[in-house]
Amino acid sequence: MTDLFIKRPVATCLVMFGLIFFGINSYFNLPVSEMPNIEFPTIVVNASLPGADPETMASSIATPLERQFSSISGLNSMSSTNSLGSTSITLQFDLDRDVDAAGTDVMTKINAAQGDLPSGMPNPPTYTKVNPADSPVLFLRISSDSLPLFKVTGYAKTYVSQRISMISGVAEVDIYGDQTYSPRIQLSPDQLAARGLGIDTVADAIENETVMLPTGSLYGPNKLYTIKADGQLHDAAAYNKQIVAYREKQPIRIRDIGNTIDSTLNNRITCFYNDKHSIIIAIKRQTGSNTVAVVQSVLDLLPEIKSTLPQSITLDTIYSGSESISESINDVVFTLLLSVGLVVLVVFMFLRNVTATFIAAMALPASIIGTFAAMDVLGFSLDNLSAMALILAVGFVVDDAIVMIENVFRHMEMGKTPMQASLEGARQIGFTILSMTLSLAVVFVPIMFMAGILGRILNEMAVTITSAIFVSGFVTLSFTPMLCSRLLSSKRKIAESDPIFGMLEKGYEKALHFALRWRFITLIFSFVLLGVTLWLFTVVPAGFIPPTDAGFFYGFAQSEQSASYDIMRERMKKIGTIIGQDPNMVCSVGVVGVAGPNSSMNQMAFFPITKPQSKRPQHFTADQIIASLYPKVNSIPGVFVFMYNPPAIQIGGKTTKSQYQFTLQGQDIDELYSMANQFKESMSKMPELADVASDMQGNGLRLKLDINRDRANSLGITADAIETALKTAYSSRQLTNLYGTTDTYKVVIEVAPEFQTDPGLLDKLYVTSSDGVLVPLSNLVKITEALGPLVVNHTGQLTSVTLSFNTAPGYSLSQAMAALKGKAANELPADITYLFEGQATAFSESMNSVPFLLFLAVVVIYIILGMLYESFIHPITILSGLPSAAFGGLVTLLFFGRELDLYGFVGIIMLIGIVKKNAIMVIDFAIETEHQGKTPFEAVFQGCVVRFRPIMMTTVAAIAGIMPIAIGFGAGGTSRQPLGLCVAGGLVISQVVTLFLTPVMYTYLDQLQTKLSPKKAEGKA
Repeated sequence: MTDLFIKRPVATCLVMFGLIFFGINSYFNLPVSEMPNIEFPTIVVNASLPGADPETMASSIATPLERQFSSISGLNSMSSTNSLGSTSITLQFDLDRDVDAAGTDVMTKINAAQGDLPSGMPNPPTYTKVNPADSPVLFLRISSDSLPLFKVTGYAKTYVSQRISMISGVAEVDIYGDQTYSPRIQLSPDQLAARGLGIDTVADAIENETVMLPTGSLYGPNKLYTIKADGQLHDAAAYNKQIVAYREKQPIRIRDIGNTIDSTLNNRITCFYNDKHSIIIAIKRQTGSNTVAVVQSVLDLLPEIKSTLPQSITLDTIYSGSESISESINDVVFTLLLSVGLVVLVVFMFLRNVTATFIAAMALPASIIGTFAAMDVLGFSLDNLSAMALILAVGFVVDDAIVMIENVFRHMEMGKTPMQASLEGARQIGFTILSMTLSLAVVFVPIMFMAGILGRILNEMAVTITSAIFVSGFVTLSFTPMLCSRLLSSKRKIAESDPIFGMLEKGYEKALHFALRWRFITLIFSFVLLGVTLWLFTVVPAGFIPPTDAGFFYGFAQSEQSASYDIMRERMKKIGTIIGQDPNMVCSVGVVGVAGPNSSMNQMAFFPITKPQSKRPQHFTADQIIASLYPKVNSIPGVFVFMYNPPAIQIGGKTTKSQYQFTLQGQDIDELYSMANQFKESMSKMPELADVASDMQGNGLRLKLDINRDRANSLGITADAIETALKTAYSSRQLTNLYGTTDTYKVVIEVAPEFQTDPGLLDKLYVTSSDGVLVPLSNLVKITEALGPLVVNHTGQLTSVTLSFNTAPGYSLSQAMAALKGKAANELPADITYLFEGQATAFSESMNSVPFLLFLAVVVIYIILGMLYESFIHPITILSGLPSAAFGGLVTLLFFGRELDLYGFVGIIMLIGIVKKNAIMVIDFAIETEHQGKTPFEAVFQGCVVRFRPIMMTTVAAIAGIMPIAIGFGAGGTSRQPLGLCVAGGLVISQVVTLFLTPVMYTYLDQLQTKLSPKKAEGKA
């Protein structure tokens, strides 16, 4: 193969030109995102029954739906949150389940459950396909100083969200603080009683007077007339004029017994921009689309959208996810270029030959750019992981070229011409490079086929770096030897006689003599090293997906369970003011009310948006900003604030106040709630945990109405009549539809706000008896104050309580989970079960698979090497240095106080490949030398000495390439740092160990093979 490319330089150059051309073209076609495209098949089912308490929602809506959903194939987990008038059920499916097919199954089950659902639901349950891994990529603020928010919402829906949703790549447009218009009829119980009207009578009259029915056509002999009856009332003024009854032949209109106002469908929800009421538009991208391109397309459309809006409405961009992504990717690309520059500098320092350095450097762009073409074909994106894969590949790419150039020079030093040296040197080293390429590529094969979330996350990185390895191998076996044959000169030398390197090489020869003389001690040391390495895996803290500085983080605030909407709104204003005044912040978007991430009225969610790190006064990280804000926001009386910086990829459908989730389940609700409270207190005292919070809200104030059924029946009043009157008065009952030109609006009826403030005002409500007499509610029910849940949660059809937590400073997720499991085993009764959810359960599953994954990688490498060398023994020799690589990486992480997280795990895999390549160079030469009649000791000694220079060059080049990552360079560099530290530390230590352990293992295993193979023993004799 190498002869063909050396002898046909034009064809070789054109092949490289084509590789680079298509690679550059593919680079500009690659979508740009923060992390690989990962889609978790998740569906959220929402249902509403205005005014219903959480227990009613759980039993009458959630339970029938969950019973149906449980039989859907591929359902991985199911949880529901039931709050005042609202139920949200989250269904997570296996990663291999098609979300569209799952959606069809969900719709079928919703239809099957219709017969068991309450008849008073204003709308049937709806479902939405969501991806927890996707966060909004763009936040827009639409506001007005003069228009009411319901008009602003109308413009947001009609002129903004609909236009944006049609842009290619936009998946979803959400409106936070939706203030959809609704005429709200507010009645006075006093006026109703004075006129002898029941509230249900008024409701029936409104329903019958607001209609929009088909009224037909007239077909004349010459003309056609369509009939249009004005059966609708269109605004609050028209409703106020509406007659609902007659008393003493006098009409009673709505304005006589109350008032109708232009209001909103949900007047108990508000979105804040800092401390101001606003409407926020959140835009999510489609999976696989280019984040930067999608954001730019939206921003390009905004001037056109603004031109269609009234001058009194402003539309501003408050957050763009493309900024942090572009900054991060630009830094990674710069890190890639810096790594290339450092590697080329290292090669020149070793070779001291401009031409040889140029040849080695030419392999870098050809291999890296050629990988872009493979990424484009495979549908990958340019993200942090794939870009890091290219950075890591820099060392591998130049390794092969260095080995080729060094071997060609060695043949030239034998007196051969550059052409002859290139031909023979390439033939000789070709098998070695092929072995290194194949064995290095298969290191990542287990990751490609790894099941679970971790496999999905790492798949793109593994395939990218494998593609780079194969492209590098091809370039080294084609382009590099061709350049050597044309550019190298026999008059030029490489720096083999450099005094410093010569001293280093002589020192190594002496040390190697000593190691081979006392090889048993070296062997014992290797077993000790293996034991220590295994022990280190249990000692080094393990993490999962590190957080990144994406420009925003999550915040939740909770008050006493009896807190009203008005109190929570004022407290949210104070939080927004504090965050907005922080010099590191742009603004804070907050939501108050039961909607979105808020499951109860006493909870608030907010999303602080930060300035780019370069524009922050002290260049604070997101975690430092959170730490500085905590004492400020928690100084607000009556508020407990939780904040955390989310990881780059969100896992799990539950929204909790802290990052990790620990869920308790039980059959006995009272026992579950009691134990959950006790266990939460225990968790709060654990040093490994911080920000412990609970989603249990079991102490809300409740008015319990016990119906005196005997008295009610004697008056001809049914329980249905009593509850219908209560529903109409206090649950914002949706009476009928108002059909507008661009939307459909609900007409809401209730008692006036001043009659909704105190339990004693229930006495003013009257119920109509069967003979038309008004009966005070107080004569029909007994009212007592009690405590009841504000939220009822289910997990897997069982009532559950989720305790969320963050890890305390100085503790890893693995340590926190181990401590939590131990405490749960000691304190929880047998009938209370527990499970980790979200990030925690994904971490647990991935950590359980890591040992098998590493073992599988070693087995696959052994198989490939055994096939290449036609030997059962030599692969063991090559793999003998692997423990030292892992040892070096783990020790380095421990020394710098970093966790073995997702990136660190990739570093361990990388070390397996790098160390193995060095061993292959030695063993391959030793085998060839032994075939020439040398003894195993002489062969391996000569192999180590001859390959010492390329081994040192490739190792130092790899360290130089990884150094920018190891020092945490660039935006988000701290999250990538464990990878660089692991690889750099592992290379330094494994380099020293491998140079002595590999030859010792070769001699021992060669002797073993001689004993086991009589034919080889005869050949040596």
